[in-house]
Amino acid sequence: MEKRGQFASKFGFIMASVGSAVGLGNLWGFPYKAGMGGGFAFIVAYLVFVALVGIPVMMCEFSFGRKVKANVITVYKTLDKRFGFAGYVSVVSVSLILGFYAVLGGWIINYTLQYAKGLFASGNAIANPGEYFGAFTSDPALGILFFVLFMAATVFIVTKGIAGGIEKASKFMMPALFVCLIVIIIRSVTLPGAAAGFEFLFKPDISKLTPKTLGLALSQMFFSCSLGVGTMLTYGSYLKDSDNIQENAIIVPLMDTMAAILAGIAIFPAVFALGLDPAQGPALMFITLPGVFNEMPMGNIFGLIFFVLVIFAALTSSISMLEVTTSVLSETKGISRNKAAIGTGLVITLLGIPVALSFGELSHVTILGMGFLDFYDFCGEYIGMTIGALVIVILAGWVLKPKSVYDEIEQGGKFNVKAKGFFSFTIKFIAPILILIVMITNIISMF
Repeated sequence: MEKRGQFASKFGFIMASVGSAVGLGNLWGFPYKAGMGGGFAFIVAYLVFVALVGIPVMMCEFSFGRKVKANVITVYKTLDKRFGFAGYVSVVSVSLILGFYAVLGGWIINYTLQYAKGLFASGNAIANPGEYFGAFTSDPALGILFFVLFMAATVFIVTKGIAGGIEKASKFMMPALFVCLIVIIIRSVTLPGAAAGFEFLFKPDISKLTPKTLGLALSQMFFSCSLGVGTMLTYGSYLKDSDNIQENAIIVPLMDTMAAILAGIAIFPAVFALGLDPAQGPALMFITLPGVFNEMPMGNIFGLIFFVLVIFAALTSSISMLEVTTSVLSETKGISRNKAAIGTGLVITLLGIPVALSFGELSHVTILGMGFLDFYDFCGEYIGMTIGALVIVILAGWVLKPKSVYDEIEQGGKFNVKAKGFFSFTIKFIAPILILIVMITNIISMF
């Protein structure tokens, strides 16, 4: 069996972990859910849930991963055999999520290439971005081609290992993503009428803090922070004993949240400046924003920058998901990393083909009334992710007790866990209740 890799530096680990968290959930999901949830009220609720659930659960995942130093299935079995099933749930969930996530990544590659070719440039701009999106996603050959390209890029990075692949790629792509975001923000906020976007995001309005807003913020926090699906637990298994887990578990969610808010600042001023609806839903990225860039001076250039940063965000998340399945196959079957990454990549590619075809050839096929993308999302995110998070807090709060987390973090007195009372209370009571609320409300909303 190959020697397990490790992150070479604290910066590399943080960039990889932030990269896992910062993905389409931030640049696509956060802005449109903020639009649906009333802007500022949504942001406040989101930040509260990050403090109550995001940071404590991430501390647990990093701690358990480093404690066992193994793949997600082995970690759960080692911690308590009764919860070994959770490792398999994580593998299935992350595979389903990556199965549809990579299809969206393929769409992003296509849009980036179209902007690079000048298809959206002034004079060549597509008059109706909605028609273009419909034509592209219903073309089976193009949908599968770009989906496979995105999966191939993901597999290639993972085959290079932890330090030489995932860490190296993340150390480049995450800083580049933030630079691109700043460039888009500068252009967006200088548009006439952009102030309405800031008012929408940051003007306090307690009347918009509704149950719907709270539900949107809570479910978005789970997906955005990449909790309960094995990615953070797997990355934690590559940490050194000299790394400060509590510090990392605070930095990663905060940077993830900062990226999400910056995405909102980049998008909403432009949306309001052009008189568009901020609650456009998932169509915001692929239909509304191309329309926004069409109306901007030099819009093709800024559109290209935007979709490049989205590629970085999508890839840093997809490699973390593929690493979960790769480490399981490599460590439990004793095969090389390259073969494990390629093998699991091929399986997930086959799993994702129905999603790529579900907007055209298979648009009439449904499972429990859902298309393939919604069904994968429901099983992977709404059910699998919440099961994983619930098992983590039960293990940390009630089975192994919070002291097991403290001992792993403190490393015999090398570090000091702060706010132990807050952590113990949230991990025992608050986090389980909120996770159950997410699970139940998601099931109700889907059916």
